[in-house]
Amino acid sequence: MGKHAKPSGKSPYEAPGSMVRARPLPVRSAVRLRRPVDIWHKPALSAVAALAIPDLTLWALGRLDLILYTSAGAMCALYAHGLPYAARARTLAWVVLGMVSSLGIALTAASLITSTALLVVCASLVAAVHKVVCEATRIGPPGNIILTFIAASAFFVPQHPGQVPLHMTLALGAGVLAWLVCMAPALIRPQGPERIVVARALEAAAGLLRTETDTVGGEAAGVPHARHATAVAVNAAWHTLFLVPVRTPARATAWAGLERLLVRAESALGGTGPAIEASAGTEPRDTQFAEAEPRDTRFAEAEPRDTRFAGGEADRLGGWARELRRGRPLPEVALSAAQAEELAGVAAEEPGPRRPGPRRPAPGHPRGVPAVLARLAPGSPLLPIGARVAAGCVLAGWASMAVGVEHPYWAVVTAASIYQANTTLSWQRALQRTLGNLLGLLLYTALLPLMHLGPLAMIALVLACQLGAEAGITRNYWLGSVCVTPMALLLTEFGSPVPATTLIADRWIDTVVGAAVGLACCVLVTNRRAADRIEVALERVAAAEAVAFGLLAAGPATGADEARDIGWARDRLAGCLVELREAVEVAAGEWWQRALPEERIAHAEQRGHRALAGLVRRLSAPALAA
Repeated sequence: MGKHAKPSGKSPYEAPGSMVRARPLPVRSAVRLRRPVDIWHKPALSAVAALAIPDLTLWALGRLDLILYTSAGAMCALYAHGLPYAARARTLAWVVLGMVSSLGIALTAASLITSTALLVVCASLVAAVHKVVCEATRIGPPGNIILTFIAASAFFVPQHPGQVPLHMTLALGAGVLAWLVCMAPALIRPQGPERIVVARALEAAAGLLRTETDTVGGEAAGVPHARHATAVAVNAAWHTLFLVPVRTPARATAWAGLERLLVRAESALGGTGPAIEASAGTEPRDTQFAEAEPRDTRFAEAEPRDTRFAGGEADRLGGWARELRRGRPLPEVALSAAQAEELAGVAAEEPGPRRPGPRRPAPGHPRGVPAVLARLAPGSPLLPIGARVAAGCVLAGWASMAVGVEHPYWAVVTAASIYQANTTLSWQRALQRTLGNLLGLLLYTALLPLMHLGPLAMIALVLACQLGAEAGITRNYWLGSVCVTPMALLLTEFGSPVPATTLIADRWIDTVVGAAVGLACCVLVTNRRAADRIEVALERVAAAEAVAFGLLAAGPATGADEARDIGWARDRLAGCLVELREAVEVAAGEWWQRALPEERIAHAEQRGHRALAGLVRRLSAPALAA
């Protein structure tokens, strides 16, 4: 996460008297390795299984030339592993449908169009659609890149119109297999995804408590980041639980246990967890929401936390997170009377077996298809990103053709892969892609002797590269690209073998050309709507703050209805604060952008987190004994 906005003066990159500012592009942070994502092995093993079964079947049938089409469907197994199984089933079905449709468009174009330049244009437009739709649906990793890789490759595969239905059927069959592989763990741990996301929220809350406990003489620099990370983790966990249907009493009991854990994690944002308040015997002051400026205008604690018991609460939250990850029974969690009223009140509103759970999103917030359409409406900040992708891919493909590459799909894929939310992130991805592909070509060269051992050896190498790609890509994109590159080249070898020297030379030229041209288009086509998104986010935060302060001024919750309203206000405000921070980070990464309203942003975040802490306190205190 980027640094929080500073309230003082102008940006260090803003020229005096200028309304725009330019930022330098980082290098060291682009190649630094991170900790791997906790569930990286799940998409990795799912993809390996989904690839292995059709690959070995085609080998037994002697038709390894069809492996590209089955790989299209099998690669869908990389998606939706962070979603509950009911939502995963729907999402994967849409991914498979999107993959097969994209493949059908590409194969039909390949069978009817002979102009390579025109095929580049078609592939680029499909890549732009992939990017915009994946961002609008917030599908998550691996995003648009897998869809674009398969479709762009298929545009340049020799094809006859009569072959298209068979090849699409193979992709659909492999996609159904991928769906089954991804849904199979539900038979063993049906609550696995929800438990993991709640465990992440508990771990983030424990980290916030420990950060504050370690602070001596004022708020440390890490506290704002820990607070924002906790807000993001808790917000993501609530959204995940909102997707979970509750159809039986047993499931309702399990979901209620997860919600109680999440409410307990959320109490860390209020400065007083249940156990802390019960032990310390403190009560929030009515004057905590006065308009006086806090000592740190980035964020302000509504009231200094009593850290005597924070360490014990952090250990307790961390222990519960470990129990969740291990699949142990849910612990008994103490909540305040107001928190219990909120959960019980919302649960009573929708009796029946198909209600979404004991808690639901605040009304008026679009979900599903309407939410996606709203993100694609005119004026959306996603539209300039789509324009970048289309223009960059077209120019990259044409430039690759100009230097002699016959099938420039890799340049199109490279250009499409580097486009991120802003110029800084796109620059980092271009650097990572170039470095990873160069090292991947060296790895492919080293693997050439093993490829000569036969088709089974090549299949084993593809599966090993797929596993290595997922293991490395969560640490840094360039590390994953080291394995992605030889895997992609191996897949092309099954259909139409090309001399190794020609293949390596073409891929290297495509990588350099695609990254250079794509990045140039990214720099030239700046996202000027990024700052407009901040204005919209500020307005939403202000509206949510007004509701929150109004509820706080009305006094403590006295029943289920009041507790429910406070809960909805808290959810709305937390989501608006997360969206504001995301908008600021996107706009701050544009190399050429008008000056951001940093003081307004800092003040809005300070007031918003103060109000959020107050809402959480209002539901958390007085607390039951832990």
